[in-house]
Amino acid sequence: MLIVYGIRNCDSVRKACKLLDEYCVDYNFHDYKKAGADESVLSDACERFGWDAVLNKRGTTWRKLDDETKASVTDQDHAIALMVRETSLIKRPLVLCGKQPLLGFNAVLWREILEKGEL
Repeated sequence: MLIVYGIRNCDSVRKACKLLDEYCVDYNFHDYKKAGADESVLSDACERFGWDAVLNKRGTTWRKLDDETKASVTDQDHAIALMVRETSLIKRPLVLCGKQPLLGFNAVLWREILEKGEL
């Protein structure tokens, strides 16, 4: 079963879920705000994509962090610990199971993968 990790009110997540629904893909949604972030899932994502890609430094949550906290994120372990505490720092959506792992939403790429049946 495909699992889409994210935050329900995130625009990228909503677009991804809408596209999955359009292609009649069966999936479960894991809402970080309701269910939290699992350290092992984040570890897997960091191994696949790199912790610096999984940690979203472009959003307001990152910008609101104090400089000391930002400076403390020097490796994967520190990044995961911070993302578990601050789930809004995780790039969304995240899909790890299935044939093709995905991080973030790119409509063209997602459509291409869905049309090939590779998700």
